[in-house]
Amino acid sequence: VGNLSISQLCQPARIITAVNGQLPGPTIHVREVDTVVVHLLNTSPYNMTIHWHGVFQRGSQWADGPAMITQCPVRPGGNYTYRFNVTGQEGTLWWHAHISFLRATVYGALVIKPRGGTKAYPFPKPDKEHVVLLGEWWNANVYDLERMAFLTGIPARNADAYTINGKPGDLYNCTAANQTYGFQVRRNQTHLLRIINAALNTPMFVKVANHSFTVVAVDACYTAPYETDVVVIAPGQTVDALMVADADVAASPGGRFYMAATPYDSAIPQGPPFSQTTATAVVEYIGESDATVPPVLPPRPDYNDTPTAHRFLSNLTALVLPGRPTVPLAVDTRMFVTVGLGVSDCQPAQLLCNRSAPPVFSSSMNNASFVPPTAISMLEAHFNNASAGVYTRDFPDTPPVVFDYTADASDNATLQFTTKSTKVRTLRYNETVEMVLQNTRLIAKESHPMHIHGFNFFILAQGFGNYDEATAAPQFNLVNPQERNTVAVPTGGWAVIRFIANNPGMWYMHCHFEAHLDLGLGMVFEVQDGPTPETSLPPPPADLPQC
Repeated sequence: VGNLSISQLCQPARIITAVNGQLPGPTIHVREVDTVVVHLLNTSPYNMTIHWHGVFQRGSQWADGPAMITQCPVRPGGNYTYRFNVTGQEGTLWWHAHISFLRATVYGALVIKPRGGTKAYPFPKPDKEHVVLLGEWWNANVYDLERMAFLTGIPARNADAYTINGKPGDLYNCTAANQTYGFQVRRNQTHLLRIINAALNTPMFVKVANHSFTVVAVDACYTAPYETDVVVIAPGQTVDALMVADADVAASPGGRFYMAATPYDSAIPQGPPFSQTTATAVVEYIGESDATVPPVLPPRPDYNDTPTAHRFLSNLTALVLPGRPTVPLAVDTRMFVTVGLGVSDCQPAQLLCNRSAPPVFSSSMNNASFVPPTAISMLEAHFNNASAGVYTRDFPDTPPVVFDYTADASDNATLQFTTKSTKVRTLRYNETVEMVLQNTRLIAKESHPMHIHGFNFFILAQGFGNYDEATAAPQFNLVNPQERNTVAVPTGGWAVIRFIANNPGMWYMHCHFEAHLDLGLGMVFEVQDGPTPETSLPPPPADLPQC
C-alpha cells in the first residue's frame, strides 16, 4: 500500500493511496477450499488496515481488519500478514481499507470459485467473467477530508464523480484519453458480471443499454434466478448477474452500449448534496463495433426512485442447496435496534468543533453512538480479559425511548440527541439472534446499508414505516430468505434479520456509509468461546500490529 500519482477528470495529477500501484487494487482469485495469505507492506504515509469484506474469518479472527476492533493499524513502514481460509464460501466478495476514508482508493475484488471450478456453478456456465467495481472519486485528499470532518463535526463534501473500475467515463466534462473502462463481448455469449459497490456513501443503480440481467448471487450467496433490467446495490454489497450479449443490431449500428451507474438518494427530506452524475463504461461487441458511432445510453432511474430500489432488494430469494446453511427457526435473543442520525456534543478530540454552537452531527444504534478505543484493539482486550476502560457490555436490546420512529413530529432536539460510548452486546457461542433494524426520521429518513463482520444473516422481511410484529411476522420468509452480509434497510422502514453467533470474537456491525460510520453508526458483538479449541478464539499472531 503506497503512493500513486493519477490524473482524473482532466485535473492535475494527484497522489492517492493505492495497492500495488493500481486503482482499483488487484483482484484476488481463490478457490473455496483455499487458504489465503496476503502480505501487507505499508509504504503509505498513513496508518492502514485491510478488511476482507464478507469473509467469515473462522479461526482467523485477528485477520478481519477493522482498525481498533480486531487490530491496531499497521503504521507507515510496518507490515502485517493476513492469513485466512474461505472454506464454505463461494462467489464475489471484496477487500478494502478499514480506517479513515482511505477505502475510497484502497479496494479490490475477492473472487471465490467453487472447489470444482466453473462447472460447479449452480447456474449456466458463463463464457466470460468480468469484475465491475463501482467507486467514488474526490479531487481532494480523502484522508484530509475525513480528518477535517472529524475535527470540525461538519460532514465531508460529496464526491466529484462516480467510477466503474476506477474510471469515471464519458459523461463528465473531460475529453482526456483513458477515462472510460471497456468490456469486450461476443454476440450471444453469456457474461457473468461480478458487481461490487465500493463507493463510500452512495447506493447505485446499474444498467446496460438494451441488455437485461439474471441475478444468480448476492454477497457470495447463491440466489434463485432473478430477471431484471436494473441492478440496485448499496455500499458493501455485491451482485453476481448473468448478461447475454444479444442486443438488437438495429438498436445500435455501432455495436457499443453504455453501462451506466447512477446514484440512489434515499434521504427524506433530501439529505446533503450528492453528485447527480453518471459513471459509464462501454460494452463493445467484438467484430461489430464502430468507434465513430456513439454508444447507446440506457434510460436511468430517477435519483430518488425508492420503489425501483425496494422492488429489487426485497424480491431476491435464496437458492436452497444441499449442505448450505438454512434459516434458523428457533430464536434465543430478540433485539429491536434503531438506526439513524442525530446530534451530540463536541468530543474532546474534535479540536476545531464550535463548542458555543448547537450540537454537531452524530449517528447511533439504539441511541448509542459508537466510538472505537484508542489504546488497544477490542479483540485484544477481549482475549486478555481486560475490557475495563476499553468497552462496556451494555448495548441495549431495545431503544431507551419508544417513540413514533418515522413520524416528522419525532424529529426534535430531545430525540435527536445521543451520547458517545463503546458498547458491545455479548452473545453465547451458537446463540441465534433475531434483530429488527428500524430506521428513524431523526434528521432524515435514509436507507442505511448495515453490515455485520464475521457472519452472514438471513433477511426475513422488510418494509416501510414503523415495524409492527403482528403484521410483519406472518410475512417472514422462513423457507428461502436471501442470505447476505449487508442489508439496505428501507428508508423510513425496517428489516428483520436472523443469524447464528457461531464465530467467537469481536464483530463490528455498522453502516457502510463511511460518513455515518465516522459519526458513530455502529456497535460490536462480543461472541464467547465455544466448548472446543476449534470453536474458541486462537491467540494473536506474532506480528499483530501494536498501537
